[in-house]
Amino acid sequence: MTKITFFKRDGIFYGFRENGHTGYGESGDDILCSALSAMTMLIINTVEISYASRVDYTIDEETADIELKVPAALPDFEEDEKKRYAISGLIQGYFFQLNDLVEDYYDYLSVEEIEN
Repeated sequence: MTKITFFKRDGIFYGFRENGHTGYGESGDDILCSALSAMTMLIINTVEISYASRVDYTIDEETADIELKVPAALPDFEEDEKKRYAISGLIQGYFFQLNDLVEDYYDYLSVEEIEN
């Protein structure tokens, strides 16, 4: 099972941690794992390239653990309110998309959010 924990500060989404393999299919044929990987890379690339903002992330290929934090989503690190809103909204969109997936893949995926 893949467990994904979203990080929020003062109600603002600014990152997430993904732990574990989904176990939905064999390695290389796991469509759920592929979907999660594609969405995660979309967020990294969009923030880094389209929004020209720093993304702090680590990816462990062996364990499938990923941690991502985007300081620019928070007012302490980014003055441009529109940029903060766009970055946080992108991460929040991922949160909602994953919650939709949980409805069908609850044996393979869990999603939570923590305020810190």
